[in-house]
Amino acid sequence: MKLIFRLLGYFEFFWTIAFFTAFSFAQEKEKLIHLTDLDISVIRQSWGKPQINISYRNQPLSIAGEVFTNGIATHAISVFWINLNGNATRFQAKVGLDDSANGPGSIIFKIYGDQSLLWQSEVIKPKTRAVKVDIPINGITNLLLFVGDANNGISFDHADWADATISYRGNTPPKAIIAPKEDPVILTPKPSISPKINGPKIYGCKPGRPFIFRIPTQGKRPMKFEATGLPKSLNLDESTGIITGTAPETGKYLVKIHAKNEYGSDTSYLTISSGDKLALTPPMGWNHWYAHYNRITDAMIRQAADIIVSSGMADVGYQYVNIDDCWMNTSPNNTVNNDINRIGPARDNDGNIIPNKHFPNMKALTDYIHSKGLKAGIYSSPGPLTCAGFTGSYQHEQQDAELFAKWGFDFLKYDWCSYGEIAKNKIDLQVLKKPYKLMGDILKNLNRDIVFNLCQYGMGNVWEWGSEVNGQSWRTSGDLGFELHQIFEVAIKNCELRQWCRPGAWNDPDYIQIGFIGNAHAMGEPKPCPLTPSEQYAFMSLWCLMSAPIFYSGDLSKLDAFTINVLCNPEVIAINQDELGECAKVIKLSEDTFLLVKHLSDGSKAVGLCNKGETPANITASWSDIGISGTQLIRDLWRQSDLGIFNNNFTKTVNRRSVYLVKLSPVNITSTHKNK
Repeated sequence: MKLIFRLLGYFEFFWTIAFFTAFSFAQEKEKLIHLTDLDISVIRQSWGKPQINISYRNQPLSIAGEVFTNGIATHAISVFWINLNGNATRFQAKVGLDDSANGPGSIIFKIYGDQSLLWQSEVIKPKTRAVKVDIPINGITNLLLFVGDANNGISFDHADWADATISYRGNTPPKAIIAPKEDPVILTPKPSISPKINGPKIYGCKPGRPFIFRIPTQGKRPMKFEATGLPKSLNLDESTGIITGTAPETGKYLVKIHAKNEYGSDTSYLTISSGDKLALTPPMGWNHWYAHYNRITDAMIRQAADIIVSSGMADVGYQYVNIDDCWMNTSPNNTVNNDINRIGPARDNDGNIIPNKHFPNMKALTDYIHSKGLKAGIYSSPGPLTCAGFTGSYQHEQQDAELFAKWGFDFLKYDWCSYGEIAKNKIDLQVLKKPYKLMGDILKNLNRDIVFNLCQYGMGNVWEWGSEVNGQSWRTSGDLGFELHQIFEVAIKNCELRQWCRPGAWNDPDYIQIGFIGNAHAMGEPKPCPLTPSEQYAFMSLWCLMSAPIFYSGDLSKLDAFTINVLCNPEVIAINQDELGECAKVIKLSEDTFLLVKHLSDGSKAVGLCNKGETPANITASWSDIGISGTQLIRDLWRQSDLGIFNNNFTKTVNRRSVYLVKLSPVNITSTHKNK
């Protein structure tokens, strides 16, 4: 009996402790944190920067005449993620269109909790009274504050989260985050050790010019290459798969390529098209800008060439190693430069542009790149100065182009920059064309193939006339480094220009920026990019569906397995390099979902099921929308696996800000295992 009473005593003691602990937690005083106390630098918005306690136009926060002293001002489309750790209890605010917008704006506020919609406003227009928000958020881990543009553009869409607070318990306050945590999952299977020949099926060159082409082939080396039907003016290195020589006479030459190692072999065909067109498939390579900015050196470029080969990037088609700005000299007054080794005279006594001390021998550099079977790219501006304030080509166009060719460069990025000071009238189409026609005509008549990239940010609808001035690609928008969160919007805009996309003429929405990249605003050292793994997959998928040039602009020295898997999936890249050269068509399904449909040269279709929204979405690709009929074999291109045979449609749940990329191939069989 004593033991029983003792046990009852222990039970009563622990019950009492548990009761008072629960009671204390229940009585724990809630804490309050203002939205303005959080780090608002993580807010993504379509224009400008968010503001604290003042309007987007730096005036007092005011909604329909009601003035607020506390709040955050943003510009639609705006995304603000907050991690609550499940400790928050209530979100309160007053929201509306700020009076200082002074225009016909219209916005919608939405609040999501763990990817479920908790609250949504009506469409809010000017002079609409502030809308009170008061919602419970118990147990929620991630809160999303979203401002949409009401589907009529973002002009004057100045949104205020006024008097916004979060109530919470415990010692861990809410924290602003870029996006919900997402673990990187490698989808691309490792390549086989037996040979697999990748890359374009057609390659353009001009007769009599120097020729270099590395056959992109995965598999364990050593490997032996053979080529049947190779023009006599070209030679194949059997151990490296690098074809060099002089481009043959005008014509098309079908070359049968065979690669063999101790584990197996592969055969493929390449058409060498010698004529007046270059870049018959979108150029692929690496550009230093978004990783190294004004820190670039000869050693970094050589290292990049080494890594493109050693990482396997060259084995799936990456060809160009491109230097961007800051290889020339600049003046001591250049505030962008803090390196005395980049200061010096612009030109020598003969007028030749002078590389800075970090580039001691340009010819030796391109020879090194060419020894790898790769191509070399360079950068200049039609203005007197480049964008970073280094020497440009103004009034030295012929001399610079001839020197670039003599050095051995194969690609020229020609950046508008200070030419804006020369071209006073930026509306006159002939004024916009002039510097590019001048350089394009010069390049066309050189004794070297130099792919010409017009970097002038889409002015004057450059896509309509870029090929007329002998360009092979042209930027269609601003620098993507300043708007990475808008990859879906940039892709949609680029696809609107699809009629001007074709072999030898490519719409360029800027570089692939995943892995480690620098901050475009501060030109900082490379850090992990702010995009989630799903967004990085989406980035590559969108660019391949658009037939956009694929230039990686991250730090190659920090490549990891995940980044390589995104950059180096040969089945995904094959969609980009398809010889038909078509840009995908956008088929809108809802506010946040759409299809990208691209016709391929073999009669199949590449389809991206795209979700640019902040929550998962069920997306259906209907045959009627795609423009096909009958039975289709569907292949998941990232996972390189067949999903089965489908009739009429295909549905998939697509994660937030993701693209599910598939290939649809018609089949003429009847299966008892059809998927409906």
